Amino acid sequence: MSDCEALRRALLADPRDPDPRWSEHRASCQECNQFAERLLRLESRLDRALRVTLPPPAAAAAPGAAGQSTDAAAPHSARVVPLRPKARRTVTRLPAYRKSWLAMAASVVLACVVAGALWLSVPGPSLAADVVTHMREEPQAWRRTDVPVPSAALQEVLRDSHLRLAVGTDVVSYASSCSFRGHQVPHLVMQTESGPVTVMVLVHDHVPKTVRFDEQGYRGVIVPVTGHGSLAVLTRGADTDIKTVERIAARVQASIVWTG
Repeated sequence: MSDCEALRRALLADPRDPDPRWSEHRASCQECNQFAERLLRLESRLDRALRVTLPPPAAAAAPGAAGQSTDAAAPHSARVVPLRPKARRTVTRLPAYRKSWLAMAASVVLACVVAGALWLSVPGPSLAADVVTHMREEPQAWRRTDVPVPSAALQEVLRDSHLRLAVGTDVVSYASSCSFRGHQVPHLVMQTESGPVTVMVLVHDHVPKTVRFDEQGYRGVIVPVTGHGSLAVLTRGADTDIKTVERIAARVQASIVWTG
């Protein structure tokens, strides 16, 4: 189970879990931090809904008070015959306590719907976790070397994703067409000034905005590429900070020439 998945399941059980591991993870994972904030807002709303104070039902009028005859008050010398009042449309009004119960029930139903949506949004696992898992399966790709992949072999890997790399990019020391989430995607390793950097071109996976991740010894970003899915760029170890990874990702993205 990835760190993201473990955190979100723990938060669904207790949104205010004080475990310091979760605080550290939230500080480095924007998606999980936003998930935690949404869950805390839901918890606050549900808490307020369950604290609704119900007013007591209105006391019934004393028997006979409302229907007391006026005959006794009338003088004995005259008998007053009251006129029949004009019929009025009666409007049924809910007692105040019933309104409060309905409001509380609506709040609870809304909270349950939102909680269900949050539960369904728990990654199983997330795109970042899948990228990290794939990296762990190919440790040989991380070696440092100045020997580039032959141009013909590199083009063969990139062809199905309809792209090529511009001249003058970093040395590509590893290139493979890998099965990832049911599709064949290019998996490259580039030799940069910060050491080997892995690049995965994910034309079938879209992200709405840049995703940062730092888990299981890998640090990286997944950036959206308009019309072409996304690009995952990551390093291994703690030597390269996330800002450097983002600069490398921008450079790699600028070096890609889309051919289709």
